[in-house]
Amino acid sequence: MKFLDNLAPHVHWVLRLALASVFLYHGLGKFPQLPQLGQMMQMPVFIVLLVALAETVGSLLILLGGFWKDWMTRLGALMQIPVMLGAIFMVHWGQWSFIPSQTHPMGGIEFQLVLLLIQLYFVIKGNNVKLGKAAPASA
Repeated sequence: MKFLDNLAPHVHWVLRLALASVFLYHGLGKFPQLPQLGQMMQMPVFIVLLVALAETVGSLLILLGGFWKDWMTRLGALMQIPVMLGAIFMVHWGQWSFIPSQTHPMGGIEFQLVLLLIQLYFVIKGNNVKLGKAAPASA
C-alpha cells in the first residue's frame, strides 16, 4: 500500500490526460473542417471556431496547469464546460447509453456526463492535490 500512497499525489495526471486527450483530439480535428461542421451542426462557423478553441486551448491549459499554475487548470476546465453542456443538451440528451441508436446517431449522454464531471472536478479542485493523513482506524 505504501507504493500506492506514494503515487496518490500524482494520480491527478490520470484525469488530466484522459480529459485533455479527448478534447485535444476533437478540438484539433475541427479546425480543418470548420465550414462543414458549421453547416452540419447548423451553427455559424464563428461558433464552431470558438468550440474548437475552447476544446484545444482548454486541454493545453489543463495539461500545463499540472506543471505550473492553479488558474490554468481551473480556466482550462471552465472553458470546456459550455462545450460539454452544449453537446449534452443539443445532441445527446434523451438517451443515456453512449451506443448510437436510430434516435441518437451520436449516442447518449453517458460519456459526455463523465467528461463534464471531470471538468467540474478540476474547476473545484484545481491543483490542490495535497493529501491529508488518514485517520486511525477505530477498534
